[in-house]
Amino acid sequence: MSVASSQPDHTMRGAPGLRPSSGLFLSAGLLGFCLGGFFDGILLHQVLQWHHFLSLVPGEALRDIRNQILADGLFHVAVYLLAALGLVGLWRTRGGLPLAGPRMLGSVFLGFALWQAVDVVIFHWIVGIHRVRVDVPDPLTWDIGWLLVTGLPPLGIALWLMRRPDPPSGASRGGTVLASVLAALVLASGPLAALPPAGAPVVMVLYSAGQGAEASFAAAVAAGGRVAWSDPSGELLAVDLSQGGSVMSLYRSGAVMVGWSSLGGGCLAWTQKPA
Repeated sequence: MSVASSQPDHTMRGAPGLRPSSGLFLSAGLLGFCLGGFFDGILLHQVLQWHHFLSLVPGEALRDIRNQILADGLFHVAVYLLAALGLVGLWRTRGGLPLAGPRMLGSVFLGFALWQAVDVVIFHWIVGIHRVRVDVPDPLTWDIGWLLVTGLPPLGIALWLMRRPDPPSGASRGGTVLASVLAALVLASGPLAALPPAGAPVVMVLYSAGQGAEASFAAAVAAGGRVAWSDPSGELLAVDLSQGGSVMSLYRSGAVMVGWSSLGGGCLAWTQKPA
């Protein structure tokens, strides 16, 4: 047997001393990028209800809130597809996972920060299809504030993690645990953030297209609410729940969407009754 053939094969993925491939970090960064998209879509579109993906796109068809919600859904589908590519990339480079440790987690945070920059710079400022808040007189301030709050901290964490040395094989379990804890916190905080705030009894309620004013009014009243305002179709209502009605009872009565954002009235605010 030759001397060369007797040497250990260090070309195998995951072999001691071998640095993970760049594909591993690109895949982790892509997942972080997608997590940033999901974070924005869930928090800003659905929980806080500050805007839709196409809120500022002109056209009569997009004044229908149903089409705006559809656009949000298609945005999430696109992000899901990108996330699937990231997962496939991680699977293909799975031999390098034990060596990744902080650097792989740093790639995730870097991708998250990159999404915030791409969203604000491209979608908000260049293309102009939405802003962080579309119902305020100074949307630029909100854009910059959002970028500072959600972009700079993950960028700092990414730079800190990626400058740390690679751990020995099997020592990256702590990073996996940390990522799992963060994911659990996000999943747990979403339902809590979606609860209607105390002291805000009037909500915007959207019923199905074609239901008509009479059926929508009857459904809102049957749910324990009092109709304070409606749009011309009678399917978008401002409903007062102070007499004992609840958001869940509105959904049970057939509501498609209930806007209850405690920070500005939500993405249905542009259709609310004038002050």
